[in-house]
Amino acid sequence: MEKRLIGPFRQIIPMTHLPGKGPVADEQLPIIVEGGVVVEDGKIAAIDTWEKLSSFPGISREIVSGDKVLMPGLIDAHTHICYAGSRVNDYAMRVAGKSYLEIAAAGGGIWTSVSHTRAADKDHLLEETRIRARRLLADGITTVEVKSGYGLSVADELKMLEVIAAVGEMEKIDTISTCLAAHIKPKDFAGDESAYLHMILADLLPKIQARNLTRRVDIFIEETAFPVAAAEPFLREAQRMGFEITIHADQFSTGASELGVKLGARSLDHLEASGEREIAMIGSSSCVAVVLPGASLGLGMPFAPARKLLDAGACLAIASDWNPGSAPMGDLLMQAAVMGAAEKLSVAETLAGITTRAAMALGLPDRGVLQPGKIADMIAFPARDYRDVMYFQGKMKPVMVWKNGRNVLSEK
Repeated sequence: MEKRLIGPFRQIIPMTHLPGKGPVADEQLPIIVEGGVVVEDGKIAAIDTWEKLSSFPGISREIVSGDKVLMPGLIDAHTHICYAGSRVNDYAMRVAGKSYLEIAAAGGGIWTSVSHTRAADKDHLLEETRIRARRLLADGITTVEVKSGYGLSVADELKMLEVIAAVGEMEKIDTISTCLAAHIKPKDFAGDESAYLHMILADLLPKIQARNLTRRVDIFIEETAFPVAAAEPFLREAQRMGFEITIHADQFSTGASELGVKLGARSLDHLEASGEREIAMIGSSSCVAVVLPGASLGLGMPFAPARKLLDAGACLAIASDWNPGSAPMGDLLMQAAVMGAAEKLSVAETLAGITTRAAMALGLPDRGVLQPGKIADMIAFPARDYRDVMYFQGKMKPVMVWKNGRNVLSEK
């Protein structure tokens, strides 16, 4: 394959050589000034100053004009963008003073999205999800995790996971699917929570494995969903079957993060309710703490304790939680910038949370940094200084996006 030199860039922020856990100072960020990237066969072959790379013989050039800052493609490690319908009624109730739990008890919440998603045919669901994936790509997200969980039956969960896989094949964005059939117990299931979880294990997960639809299983542990006592045997069995586990943990109450630490979950997501005890446990564990500022903004709740988690030694990722109910905005960059200001995160910590540490949350060592041998997923901002990206709090968007080394979005 032909080698191609892309650049020059005013700054390249490769996100390399940073600690995998704990605080990150801006001074720790490597910066290549007036740099370029050599791409070959979808991967980064070399990264250095433009002057050094320009001397390489037999390389074609993709010239970038004007001042640009280059970074790794962003990774949104927690979304629910495969859905049909709207939850605008939930929104109106919420801003009128009703709580998330009160809305669910009144018949709204997740079940509304389940009803809409079940009623949607596969083609409609596919088109809706593709539209959202394209918007993410335009915002610089080159890899997105997408959960099922609005089907809550064997047939409808499989439909969702098939759609998620199809979007990744049809659009210029990688989709990482997660089975969240354990979102809530469906209203039309006759048994209790434990019986429903057993049904997932016995009837759904073997079909998922047979079709190779995902290797990840999630569960929502909360008063309106599943208690810790029912979740533990479910998660242990999913692990025994070969699935990697992640948990919706400590959103409104604690207990789930402790279970996740005990089981060695890949990530613990939400954590808004985590207290000092939970923060210390997470910080000393191998679990990635995935905080979701979009849910806090959507629900009018405090942010997860991101600063305390970092100071306790946690690996902190930041994701949008884009979903039709609690987090309909879906703007990862803006949410990360706003949370960074509120939680006093350094620019480096915020950027790590949506690149290299987000890759860790999904177990993807081949991306999240710009380094020889890694996937050439890259984004360029119209800036001279990388700090402008957070300074403008999400209003500055990338004007160029490369996916696997191919330019898929160029400024007009």
